[in-house]
Amino acid sequence: MFPEILSLGPFAIRSYGLMLIISVLLGIYYVYKMSKDTEFNFNELLTITYILVFGGILGARLFYVLFHISEFQGRWMATINPFGSDQFGIAGLNLYGGVIVAVIGSFLYIRFKKLPVLRLFDLFAPTIGIGLLFTRIGCFLNGCCFGTPTDLAWGVSFPTDSMPFYVFGSAHLHPAQLYSSLYGLLLFVYLHWRLKHKFFDGQVIGLLFMIESIFRYAIEYVRYYEEAMHFSFFGMQPTYNHIISIMLFLLGLTFYLTQYLKYKSVKSAEV
Repeated sequence: MFPEILSLGPFAIRSYGLMLIISVLLGIYYVYKMSKDTEFNFNELLTITYILVFGGILGARLFYVLFHISEFQGRWMATINPFGSDQFGIAGLNLYGGVIVAVIGSFLYIRFKKLPVLRLFDLFAPTIGIGLLFTRIGCFLNGCCFGTPTDLAWGVSFPTDSMPFYVFGSAHLHPAQLYSSLYGLLLFVYLHWRLKHKFFDGQVIGLLFMIESIFRYAIEYVRYYEEAMHFSFFGMQPTYNHIISIMLFLLGLTFYLTQYLKYKSVKSAEV
């Protein structure tokens, strides 16, 4: 663990925040490079980027608070947590909350500007892989989003002053954060290739939603969650993220099939 890079009184440069900034900058650079071969104005794409980033952070924080509301009883100002634990920065984010708010916000802006929604979503889709690659490294350094105990050779243990140690002691845990980081790299490579060779608008974002939901559904089984994040369903104990994963998969499948059928219809008419 290495949660802080530098500390200046109440202000701290934290590993997760640094990884988040790196992922945003690389995402902007990627969109800039890819936009050169499109009809889009980069300034409009930059505005969409701002909506995705700030909407993502806002949504991630909002969903975390909603799922951990008992933590804030009697101290509601802590929901924005500007100086929590004598440190500057917001602690506690929910990835899917960020995705939902970011997608809705960018969708509304794109529709307002009368731009092609699915074509733009395709363009931005590979940046999700970049974000996962770096921010999950930040999670590992920060000691959050940790896994459950494992006997596998690559299991990791965390120091005594960390949350993983508080929950599991010195047990070796799945490096769930690094699983997600590696997945982010592979996701980026595949979606970038698919973007360069796509057949129809909506193909890349549809694939992103389906692939991400499958991975997230699977990794939930080796990632630790407090009891509040679980609920009972026919004798099983899924997390709320399992439900969101299923919804995300169905949304991606709808995007993909709808656009694929349109593509096939056009190709058939051309013949």
